[in-house]
Amino acid sequence: MALAALALCWEAVASAQTQEKLHIAAAADLQPVMPVLADEYQKTSGVKLVVSFGSSSTLAQQILNGAPIDVFLSADFTNPEKIVAAGMADGSAPTQYAKGRLVLWARKDSPLQPITIDSLTDKRVTSVAIANPLHAPYGLSAERALKALKMYDVVAPHLVIAENIAQAAQFVESGNAQLGLISLTSASSAHFQEVGSFVRIPSAIHPPIMQCAVVMAKSEKKAEAHAFLDWLLSEKVQASLPTMGLERVK
Repeated sequence: MALAALALCWEAVASAQTQEKLHIAAAADLQPVMPVLADEYQKTSGVKLVVSFGSSSTLAQQILNGAPIDVFLSADFTNPEKIVAAGMADGSAPTQYAKGRLVLWARKDSPLQPITIDSLTDKRVTSVAIANPLHAPYGLSAERALKALKMYDVVAPHLVIAENIAQAAQFVESGNAQLGLISLTSASSAHFQEVGSFVRIPSAIHPPIMQCAVVMAKSEKKAEAHAFLDWLLSEKVQASLPTMGLERVK
């Protein structure tokens, strides 16, 4: 019995060591989403997703500098296209896997409640968190939205610039900013729903947030990487995206 148990133990260790893995570079807006998707994908395929997060621009630069990534999940089209243009993608064009949404979020204990888009120009507002427009697609969309709403000149002196959209959400959740233009993925998470509320920014007033992906040409697991993208585009996964703060593309 002891020998049998020991054999089973070694078999489990060996299985864990040889488990198929995919290394994913994912845009920061996916931070609340990827744990759910990764768990479901591992149950479905047996493949473990090892995910690193950052602003889309930062991740693209790391990949261009040789970071060992199998799949890049960006929050835009432009940064994956840079990978394609550099000849580093396995394919001729990025694959759109979701659409992102921008929201205005505040804590429930904020004196600005109930918030509306007009809360951005409330005279009591001294800090509004956004992601860096130079690095993060959601930050660029936030900047464009403020300009389209003709609020940018009023809000600009109060902007608190985060490195990425996840950090922008942290700034406003922690109270270091009164309002935040953040992703619907963060606003839809259980914690953010518990401690705050949001209003959607009309998507027609800023460039669409087309979240696109590429598989790396140098990946040793291209077949598995493409299988993962196919799974993301499956009806089951696409139908579940709105519950996580993303819009489906199929």
